[in-house]
Amino acid sequence: MSETRRAGRHFLQIPGPTNVPDRILRAIDRPTIDHRGPEFRRLALAVLDGLKRVFKTRGPVIVYPSSGTGAWEAALVNTLSPGDRVLMVETGHFATMWKEMAGRLGLEVEFVPGDWRSPVDPERIEAVLGEDRARRIKAVCIVHNETSTGVRSDVAAVRRAIDRTGHPALLVVDTISSLASMDYRHDEWGVDVTVGASQKGLMLPPGLGFNAVSEKALAAHRTARMPRSYWDWSAMLEANARGFFPYTPATNLLYGLAEALAMLEEEGLERVFARHDRLAAATRAAVRAWGLEIVARRPESYSSSLTGVFVPDGVDADRVRAVILERFDVALGAGLGKLAGRAFRIGHLGDLNETWLLGTLAAVEAGLEAAGVQPAGSGLDAAKRALSGAQTEAVAAAA
Repeated sequence: MSETRRAGRHFLQIPGPTNVPDRILRAIDRPTIDHRGPEFRRLALAVLDGLKRVFKTRGPVIVYPSSGTGAWEAALVNTLSPGDRVLMVETGHFATMWKEMAGRLGLEVEFVPGDWRSPVDPERIEAVLGEDRARRIKAVCIVHNETSTGVRSDVAAVRRAIDRTGHPALLVVDTISSLASMDYRHDEWGVDVTVGASQKGLMLPPGLGFNAVSEKALAAHRTARMPRSYWDWSAMLEANARGFFPYTPATNLLYGLAEALAMLEEEGLERVFARHDRLAAATRAAVRAWGLEIVARRPESYSSSLTGVFVPDGVDADRVRAVILERFDVALGAGLGKLAGRAFRIGHLGDLNETWLLGTLAAVEAGLEAAGVQPAGSGLDAAKRALSGAQTEAVAAAA
């Protein structure tokens, strides 16, 4: 027996995968072409060039048929050798998973502990590297925007901290939930490998992983001894230079990527970032009005892609999420790892506007009440005021 149909559109408000715009769905829904032919070559060269503008780099961006987890692995195995020491920071669930991967690959990990509510501390990075006089640490790996918490770290400040020590370690950054949603500058910030994925700010389904690569990372790649085959940069770069891939690419996702890049450029990346900032501020205004606590401790580390929200003590966050899904067809992100059952996450990234966000916040507010969590005030009203004020400022600035 089939389930009863629900009218209207499901609100997917997890922090990724995000809602896929109709334009991108239509682009993906095309006949697959010969991935060794001239039409594919034109497609590949266009998307590889367009990605450079999103990462803000002049260097190559390598595209894998993979998840972001695959792109994590590619960043490590292409630049490091067995037994190399890497410095990583516990900012949340995904930083912890990346650390565990590094250990399984045979790397020695120095893991700076964290409380899952605070960003990477550049002073701590500087202190650890300053003590590493033997230069055993070969890479510093951090998460720009921790998807499990909604905490953003200052990549440029980490770069400055590394530079003050004169340490040669590579800087490797995960941008999986910040790319194309929050300002990011691979070249300007001196990042050596940037890891990204398709299913969040780029508005695509899961299935593409990215490595943006500096000259310093390429030099490290030439001497790195980690086993690699599928993830090997050399094979990818050689084929990419001619507009092709060394193995079967995800052709239809590349159609979608071309459309996503066109949409981002039509809006303009700076406007995309400003829109995400505006929607995030409205969401935080709603959370405060409800009398709930934001997971990120400090305003300077607030994410513009998602907001993590603590529920009151004694309340099961997963039950609240279940009520909101069942009653209002809105899916929110679960608390992960240390935050399981204690928090939920509101995703506000990708192809999203003010009306869509207000609908989401209305459902969350009503769902809290239905789950027995009485809000202290109207989060919806607070969000509307925040958006009205932001819109007035934007109009004045444009005048």
